[in-house]
Amino acid sequence: MTTPANRQKIPATIVTGFLGAGKTSLIRHLLEESGGRRIALIINEFGDQGVDRDLIQGCGIPSCREEDMIELANGCICCTVADDFVPTMQKLLDRPERPDHIVIETSGLALPKPLVKAFTWPAVRNEVTVDGVVAVVDAEATAAGLFASDPKAVAAARAADPGLDHESPLEELFEEQVGCADLVVLNKCDRVDAAGKARAREAVGAHLRPGVHIVEASHGALDPLVLLGQGAAAEDDLESRHSHHDDGGEHDHDDFESFVVSLPPLARPAEIEARIRAVAGAHEVLRVKGFAVVEGKPMRLAVQAVGARVASYFDRPWAPGEAPLGALVVIGLAGLDRAAISARLAGDTAQAAA
Repeated sequence: MTTPANRQKIPATIVTGFLGAGKTSLIRHLLEESGGRRIALIINEFGDQGVDRDLIQGCGIPSCREEDMIELANGCICCTVADDFVPTMQKLLDRPERPDHIVIETSGLALPKPLVKAFTWPAVRNEVTVDGVVAVVDAEATAAGLFASDPKAVAAARAADPGLDHESPLEELFEEQVGCADLVVLNKCDRVDAAGKARAREAVGAHLRPGVHIVEASHGALDPLVLLGQGAAAEDDLESRHSHHDDGGEHDHDDFESFVVSLPPLARPAEIEARIRAVAGAHEVLRVKGFAVVEGKPMRLAVQAVGARVASYFDRPWAPGEAPLGALVVIGLAGLDRAAISARLAGDTAQAAA
């Protein structure tokens, strides 16, 4: 009989990446192609209302069981390791039927290194190992220079005066997530041409550790054999994963904020797509995601937006007894005009212009 002393450690894959890079799509594809593996999924979201778990749960994948999905919505996982993550892992390990693999989807604002470090805790270390850290990168956004308007100018300025801090919060997050990765998935490659891919690869390559590869994908579709079974044991390799916060500095989420907007029923999906584009053009909104009710439609409309790029689709019918409710999570840089954004998304144009 297998005992705690001789059984193999459960491999865990950490999926990190900026807001809207396609982490949830990648995980959905992984579950679809799981090949019979029992995969437990821990989902962490920034903000008061979780959306990603609901998106995956409504996917209709047979292997995607409710009891194997755990949502941590009490804050960024890298800042709540002791309070949330370690107890959650312990509950998974105490189950009579343990998972074959654990996948952890961090929020788009999380630093991966503190989470990897949590696997050195005695309660976790003897039972689980970090099989690999996968960083998902939006090829289109990266090719457009989303994380730094002029990286060469920033580098030159820093070299001239190392005492100055020229890094934006977004650029720092990008560097942290890519720099901790064992594999980088350059996603949404269907949205860029060859020159765009080259620019994105150059931006990613500047922060990669030696020996880390970049693989290209569209819609997060990758063979699980590429993602799982890396055998990185990342918890034993912390020193090579440089972080801006290695000197004891704290990861400050005050640079960002999140809030929920209630959404009245829509006449058609195009309405909310237009409203989000208008909001993204007028405010520092990074990400919008959630669900909407469309009049006369028995299905729920899922809404995903990164900046002004918006996609919506009917993901599942409203369940019997389920009250159709529309709500969107808005994430952006601190100082958002919540009243104006909420009014515009809800279709109150008079209030939005006030």
